[in-house]
Amino acid sequence: MSAVTHDEWLHRAKTLVVPGAHHIDGADEPGGGDTFAVVSPRDGRTVAEVADGGPAEIDAAVAAARRAFDTGPWPRLAPAERGRALLRIADLLEEHRETLALAVSLEMGKPITDAYGIELRAAINTFRWYGQLADKLTDESPHTAPDALALITREPAGVVGAVVPWNFPLTLASWKVAPALAAGCTVVLKPSENSPLSALLLGRLATEAGLPPGVLNVVNGNGPVAGRALGLHPDVDVLAFTGSTAVGRHFLHYAADSNLKRVWLELGGKSPNIVLPDAPDLEKAAATAAWGIFFNQGEMCTAPSRLLVHSSVAEQVTEAIVRRARELRVGDPLDPATEMGPLVRDSHLERVLAHVRHGVEEGARLRTGGGRPHPESGGSYLEPTVFDGVDPGARLAREEIFGPVLSVLAFDDLDEAVRLANATEYGLAAGLWTSDLSTAHKVSRELKAGTVWVNCYEEGDLTVPFGGMKQSGNGRDKSAHALEKYTELKTTWIQL
Repeated sequence: MSAVTHDEWLHRAKTLVVPGAHHIDGADEPGGGDTFAVVSPRDGRTVAEVADGGPAEIDAAVAAARRAFDTGPWPRLAPAERGRALLRIADLLEEHRETLALAVSLEMGKPITDAYGIELRAAINTFRWYGQLADKLTDESPHTAPDALALITREPAGVVGAVVPWNFPLTLASWKVAPALAAGCTVVLKPSENSPLSALLLGRLATEAGLPPGVLNVVNGNGPVAGRALGLHPDVDVLAFTGSTAVGRHFLHYAADSNLKRVWLELGGKSPNIVLPDAPDLEKAAATAAWGIFFNQGEMCTAPSRLLVHSSVAEQVTEAIVRRARELRVGDPLDPATEMGPLVRDSHLERVLAHVRHGVEEGARLRTGGGRPHPESGGSYLEPTVFDGVDPGARLAREEIFGPVLSVLAFDDLDEAVRLANATEYGLAAGLWTSDLSTAHKVSRELKAGTVWVNCYEEGDLTVPFGGMKQSGNGRDKSAHALEKYTELKTTWIQL
C-alpha cells in the first residue's frame, strides 16, 4: 500500500465499483427500489446510490437468518469448521484490503493510510482471532453427588441483529459479526447509512468464503426505519449496537416492546486523560494526548476529549499539544500524507462547530483551531481545536462532541483529578500518566471506566475485552468474553 500515490488513489476512486444492493440470503437483493446517496465528506460528491431498506427488507433478512439458524448447517457445524470459514473471510479481507480501505476512506473520510493500516488490520485480525478461537472453548461438568451428572453447555443464542456506526465501519462490524458467527449464530448487519459500502463488500466476501446462505445478511437503511424494524423484530434473539447513548435507549425500548431480546450496548464517552507531574515522559504524554483526540478526526467514542493535567505542568503540556495541532496535516483523505481527514458529513461538522461556539461563549480559552480549512474542496474539514480554562460544568467538559476538540482542565491534587474524571454520565475509557506504581493501581481502581490505559492510550489487542460502565453501555466486545453475548447457558442434570 505504501507505494500507492495520491494520484493513483484518485484514479482508483473514479473507477471503483461498489455494491448498491442489500446482501440477503447469500445474494445481492435490490429491495423495493428506493435508494439513497452515499456522499463522500472529502468533496461533497456522491460516491454511490445504494438500496434503502425498511421493514420489508429487514423481514426478508431476518427470515433468511432464522432459516439458516433453525434448519441450516451453520450452528450444527463442528466449531473448527466454523473457525476455518472465519479464517477464509480474513484471507479475503486481506486480498481485497486496498479496495475495502478505499471504500472506507471515501464513505466516511478516514485517511487512506489509517483505513488501510489500522481499520483493515483490525478487521482482518478480528476474524482471524475468532476463527482460531472457535474450537478452543470448553463446556463444564461440575462435581456432584455420585448418583448424578451435571453438564453446563454454551449454545448459540440464535439470530443476532448488529447495528454499527460509521466511524469504524469494518472494525466495529467485525467485533460483533466474528464472535457471533464463531458461536454458531446467524447475523443481520445494519450498517450506518453513512458507511454502507464497506459492509456490503464484507457481506459479499463472507458468502465468497463459503458461509451458507442466510448466515450473514447486510441491509442498508437509516436508523429510525431499518434500525427500528430490526430492534422490534420478534425473530431477532440478540441485538448488539454501537452508537450514541440516545439511540441505545431506543433499542432498549424496542426490546421491551417486542420479545424482550437481549440488547448489548456500546455507547458514548467523554473520556478523561489524567497527566500527573511525575509522568515518565511529559512530551510523550502530550504527543499521545494530541494523537488520541485528533486521530480519526476525533470521531471516536474513546477519544480522550478531557485532558486533566496538574496545574504545575498544565501550560507545558497544553503548549506541546497546541504545537502539534498546528503542525497536523489536514486534507484529502486519499492523500497518503494526510494525518486528519474531514468529518463524516456537513451536518455533523455544523454540530461540532456549534460546540466550539458554545465553548467560547462559556468562557473557555480557544488556544488553536476552530476554523474550516479547504473550503474550496466542498468537504467537511475542521481544524484541530484546543480549549483550556474549561469549566468542569461547561458543555465542553460534559457533552460528547465526537470531533477533534480537546478540553483542558487543570487540577491541584490527585483527589480532585479523580473527582473530575468521574464527574460524567459516561464510563467508557480513561488514561493516566504517572511513574508511581501505587498511584497507577489506586487511581485505576477508582476510575469508573471499562478500560484504563496507564502511560499510553488506545493500546491493547483482542485478548482483552472492550466496553463501558454507566451510560457508556453494557456487555463487552473483543476477547473470549464477547462470546457471552451470543451464547446461552444450559444446565443438564442427569440422574444416574
